[in-house]
Amino acid sequence: MNRLITSWGDFPVTRFPSDPRDPLRAWDAADEYLLAHLAESGTDLSGTVAVVGDRWGALVTALAAEAGDLVQISDSYLGRRATGDNLDRAGVDPGAVRLLTTQDPPPERIDVLLVRVPKSLALLEDQLHRLAPALHDGTVVVGTGMVKEIHTSTLTLFERILGPTRTSLAVKKARLIHTTPGGHITPGGHITPDGSGNPWPYRYELPADAPAGLAGLGVVNQAGVFCADRLDIGTRFLLEHLPRGLGDARVVDLGCGNGVVGLAVALAEPEAQLLFTDESYQAVASAEENFRTHAGPARKAEFAVGDGLADTEPGSVDLVLNNPPFHSHQATTDRTARRMFAEARRALRPGGELWVVGNRHLGYHTTLRRIFGNSELVAGNPKFVVLRAVKR
Repeated sequence: MNRLITSWGDFPVTRFPSDPRDPLRAWDAADEYLLAHLAESGTDLSGTVAVVGDRWGALVTALAAEAGDLVQISDSYLGRRATGDNLDRAGVDPGAVRLLTTQDPPPERIDVLLVRVPKSLALLEDQLHRLAPALHDGTVVVGTGMVKEIHTSTLTLFERILGPTRTSLAVKKARLIHTTPGGHITPGGHITPDGSGNPWPYRYELPADAPAGLAGLGVVNQAGVFCADRLDIGTRFLLEHLPRGLGDARVVDLGCGNGVVGLAVALAEPEAQLLFTDESYQAVASAEENFRTHAGPARKAEFAVGDGLADTEPGSVDLVLNNPPFHSHQATTDRTARRMFAEARRALRPGGELWVVGNRHLGYHTTLRRIFGNSELVAGNPKFVVLRAVKR
């Protein structure tokens, strides 16, 4: 097991689910750089320390014994599970760290704000806006990320929303962001977001040529949701080839994003039983709002933030629809897709089906044959394929 070495000790830190065959570590040079800076600068951690975007809990695990009131804010269910496991391995009292989601109210006051720059610029923008009112003119704000993750647009957000911003020298291809809270200071000393306001959640109408009965429908997307400002072309291709005549089948929109796939099924199949699930709190909140808006108050559905179908009763599902991600933060990997496919097979009844859309070059047909023993091409174009696998 990899161990994160810091000035406060070394800690066994893993991703979730933990897999000894997984070559990806649960931290990188950006996390190490931030922790080293806090120790070397003697940053006062005795107040409320908020850690945003801590991917697998490495930062809060290292800081748990040093911070007075430590808060983690995360959009990732898997990241939160990893954090809990890593804190447990480090012998940290579960009550020593407040684990909040991006859908929870933020702390009222923050003395140290640590930001691990996310892949999504929109999620960063939303979080800085939401947290700005909790900062005061003495708040220490430090961001961190790999050089390839920090762009001019990243620095512009810190500067525009929080205050004057500068960057550090690069160390091991990582960089720090230092921001001095300023701008709009209320009499109580708290900072409010700049006058432009928070643009998230974002609302738009699906195009007039959107398939599956979705043309012109208004949808909402929380910040950080995949393709938050448009209909993803892979999702569109799946929508063009959805199975029909489902009756009262139990259907899962796995990795639902904003839920348009499950919504299309709900509109076309009035008796279908829908489950929307994603590991992103932002995604499930978007899916639920879109469903409630267009399916009507009487229509029932389940919404779950979790580890795919890991908590779904085996043999309880008739159809799983899936557009799997092939990135884990900045890393390209098919690990998530493989896990989704295996969980789908476990959750499906005999004769149940998994329908997958993916880039043609990813070779999901081979993975599905390995897991299900079969894979059928439903539709294809030069870029995407829709595949069907049946649980025998």
